[in-house]
Amino acid sequence: MIYGLRKVVLYWVGKDIAGRNLAVYPDDTFIVSYPRSGNTWTRFLIANLLHPTESITFANIERFIPDCEAQSSRYLKSIPRPRVIKSHEYFDHRYKKVIYIVRDPRDIVLSYYDFQRKYRQIEDGYPMARYVEDFLHGRLSSADWGTWRENVASWLSTRQGNPDFLLVRYEDLIAGSQHEMERIAVFLGLEPQAELLTHAIELSSADRMRAMENLQGTEWISTRNKRSDIPFIGGAKAGGWKQKLPPESIAAIETAWGPLMLRLGYNLQSVPAPDVEMEAAF
Repeated sequence: MIYGLRKVVLYWVGKDIAGRNLAVYPDDTFIVSYPRSGNTWTRFLIANLLHPTESITFANIERFIPDCEAQSSRYLKSIPRPRVIKSHEYFDHRYKKVIYIVRDPRDIVLSYYDFQRKYRQIEDGYPMARYVEDFLHGRLSSADWGTWRENVASWLSTRQGNPDFLLVRYEDLIAGSQHEMERIAVFLGLEPQAELLTHAIELSSADRMRAMENLQGTEWISTRNKRSDIPFIGGAKAGGWKQKLPPESIAAIETAWGPLMLRLGYNLQSVPAPDVEMEAAF
């Protein structure tokens, strides 16, 4: 009874994080990914595409595309429908229309390392080799969403090929922003007008978002009271793992998740492809 009363009180004061308990409506669209896969950038791209006359900033992004892992159930119910919502959840059958962002896990682990330092969840000198082991075994702050492989595979194995599921690789979004944004626009039922796509891309550039973070980092729920010396918005580049990740860590990730990485088009550096392809991807 006390637990139930506490939940009611948290709901009415707007302190209950929605997360997996989010009330889902049939006209919702979700932007889903494992953390540090480019979800925030995609939120801005889509918000600027859907609301071309608005000024989308860190101060108001939660009003246009809220984060169900940062906002309360009550707040999310106040968002006008049809809603576009950010999520990191593993497969949820209630999510009918999903844009799933996937990124090379070798780059994710580097980005997540800096993210956890920013959030003061690990110290600056935390050994990278140990961190990669934590990453592989689901011992990060994202444990509730599964490992990278579990999260990605949960969506691909259930939804790939479904017309209401759009898979977008972070690397493709960087290399061919216009083309990928056209795919997203069509998926959202919009006319993919070149000038609107270009406008959304320019307003969501990494440089512009970093500048906004510097000015509004204390206002945004995801960066408020976090370290200001480590940016939330990274370099928006692919392949940094080749220079920054130790060879033994690269090998550990590829050995553990090679089949799924290959399926997604990520070439392996240290594990022979024929060896991992012989294993089942899921």
